[in-house]
Amino acid sequence: MTIANTASRDWSLVILRVSQTSAQIWVGTLHPDLHKPEKAYVEVTGPNGTFPAQEIHLKEWKRPFRYVNKRFYHIVEFTGLEPGVQYQVSFSRQPQAIYREYTQKQLLKSGQFKTLPAQLPTDSNQPFTIAFGSCYYDDRDGGQAAGAYRALYTRGHSSVQPDISFLTGDQVYLDIGIDSLSPVTSEIRDRVAGDYYRHWDLLSDVFTHGATWMLPDDHEFWNDYPFYDTINPYLLAIRIDYIRNTWKKAALDGVKKVQATQRIETFDVGELSFCLADVRTERDEHGFLPQAEFEKLDRWARKLTGPGVLVMSQPLLVKPEAERNLLSYTDQYTALLEALGSSGHTIVMLSGDVHFGRVATATLGPKKGKLIELISSPMSNLTHISSSLANETPESEPVEFPHPSINIPGWTRQSIEPNSNQTVSTRKGWPLSAYWTDRTTEHFMTASFNKDDNGEIKLVVNAWRVRQRDDDNLPVRDLGPFEFRL
Repeated sequence: MTIANTASRDWSLVILRVSQTSAQIWVGTLHPDLHKPEKAYVEVTGPNGTFPAQEIHLKEWKRPFRYVNKRFYHIVEFTGLEPGVQYQVSFSRQPQAIYREYTQKQLLKSGQFKTLPAQLPTDSNQPFTIAFGSCYYDDRDGGQAAGAYRALYTRGHSSVQPDISFLTGDQVYLDIGIDSLSPVTSEIRDRVAGDYYRHWDLLSDVFTHGATWMLPDDHEFWNDYPFYDTINPYLLAIRIDYIRNTWKKAALDGVKKVQATQRIETFDVGELSFCLADVRTERDEHGFLPQAEFEKLDRWARKLTGPGVLVMSQPLLVKPEAERNLLSYTDQYTALLEALGSSGHTIVMLSGDVHFGRVATATLGPKKGKLIELISSPMSNLTHISSSLANETPESEPVEFPHPSINIPGWTRQSIEPNSNQTVSTRKGWPLSAYWTDRTTEHFMTASFNKDDNGEIKLVVNAWRVRQRDDDNLPVRDLGPFEFRL
């Protein structure tokens, strides 16, 4: 028997990642005032029945943030699942109560997910679809981004319904607000944990509908992390060593224990190979990845036998900027391009960061592989004074690839192929409003893959407005559909 008389929004269930036969699920709470259940349960139900519940006992709960004696979580993994099957998942607890003849469970949170398919679908009306987005600031969103995603996941046409999602950076902004200037270490940790609680509460409908892989970018730490030569007034305190070190440790806890990010992660769906690379967390003045991790990325690219999907928090088709991007690291950037071009296969790049949405293509060197770069940013724009510093509209540069600062033997510079029909729309800004400058329309994208009758892989790209619904209460299409053959 199950009872449900608790505030489910205070509890979290995040389906972190799935394979063809397994699912990894994060449960617990980021709310500061809840107590650890003495016994909790995670159950998965599929078409053939319910798997044995995984029990979580009092001593098994972990703290997501060091030195913060609040909030708790546990990660469970279910194996023996079937490929391409929809499952239901529930998180419940045994309430503290007097003896009962039967055990009651109190439902805390529920969700659903689909395992990865063994092969790419052949039906274009039921492709393998990935939703992806980045840059989520909680002010003025009110859950609209997650609500739009949930609507598409549960009621959208089967040709665009997401199977999984990638959040490609800045899922949380830790560096906005006067409270970032606090010199008190306990307040720094509480602020980081509190920011995660607010953002995770509003993103809950993403986390409970399909598996969500997450990659961090700089705002999971601070603007232009790991560097702190900024003039941003909110970040003046990080010039002080003890404040910066406390802030960094708390931010790392969020990335490792809440987002559960892996540095390099790969998986395959039929002939389509995926690689997710965290190019932010271990960045330094020499590179965006440590050498050992870069070699893993390099090997993945060079061993491709078909199209690859590369997921990173920052795009490749960029110009030099004051705040560091991938191009700022000439040696690793050059080596990455060489690796991506070595197979001659198409690379689909999914990224974010830049506060505009764009579809662009370029040629990857003399073997004529194609780079299809999809940028989805933001899901929710910054507001007020921060909006004047960060909100962006689509870039017209660079116009050639590789950038003139990059020289690779055998490569020639060629035109990048974006146009005005391949960028997400923009909105007008007004002084004294929440948005002081023009901004890109809040959105996420979907990338749908299937094999056609000729054995080719087809990719269809769409962008969806998160703050505008159609007559069926589904998100309005902003961009697309764009179709590519891989």
